Amino acid sequence: MRYLSYYDADHAVRPGFVDGDNVRVIEVSSMREYIALAPRERAAYHSDRTLSLAGLRLAAPVLPQRNVFCVGRNYLAHAKEGARAAGRELKLPDVPTFFTKAPTAIADPDAVLHLQGRVSSEYDFEAELGIVIGTRCKDVAPGEAFGVVFGYTCVNDVTARDLQRAHVQWFKGKSLDDTCPIGPAIVSADEVQDPQNLAIGITIDGVRKQNGSTADMIFTIPRLIAELSKGMTLLPGDVIATGTPDGVGFARTPPEFLHDGTEMAVEIERIGVLRNRIGLT
Repeated sequence: MRYLSYYDADHAVRPGFVDGDNVRVIEVSSMREYIALAPRERAAYHSDRTLSLAGLRLAAPVLPQRNVFCVGRNYLAHAKEGARAAGRELKLPDVPTFFTKAPTAIADPDAVLHLQGRVSSEYDFEAELGIVIGTRCKDVAPGEAFGVVFGYTCVNDVTARDLQRAHVQWFKGKSLDDTCPIGPAIVSADEVQDPQNLAIGITIDGVRKQNGSTADMIFTIPRLIAELSKGMTLLPGDVIATGTPDGVGFARTPPEFLHDGTEMAVEIERIGVLRNRIGLT
């Protein structure tokens, strides 16, 4: 099943699921509230009311109640290109490198991303598979990790590379407003089947720049969930961005950064296409 959020006539964000060419309304206040329901309870909130999918303005499919969790250097080729561009020796971590993006960074699918040139001159793109957590959990064993996943979505981890370098710790360069578009939908875990074997990439102004597979992750999805939940509670609706393959802008020769009007399309097999345009001022 494919779940999404949309703006109603009063500009409030409402949850629903795709039913053919329509969206069937879910009668709860938010997608996060729906995800928090027990699986056996969810169907009771599926309304008979439908809306035309073509006529809807989509919102980010879920708004977690806290920061988006992210994983750095989780594809070997990306780790290599980053080390090469920085002129340093590659040293892979023994555990995942976690950082976060502020909730105010979240942006809608198809939205213009309003970025500020006076803040950064090096905005970059990163196509990522997003995990949406489906239940409150802690100390999840790797063998049980897929059982806490509600579904998967597309994420674009837009990054201000100059701020990332200047601040050393990545939070500031990763958390500017409109730098975390998510969507267009959440695809339920049962429909994805094997999230560890999906083609993933991005096109910039119609040109393919990243072209990888989630099979190339250094730390698998079960390992990421196990490590992140170790001693720390995960909540329904939490989003984990699992890292990006190689081909990002800063590591190209010469570097390629986003400019005003740039069209981006994150494409993940079985998940969908997340499109956004840069509005740089």
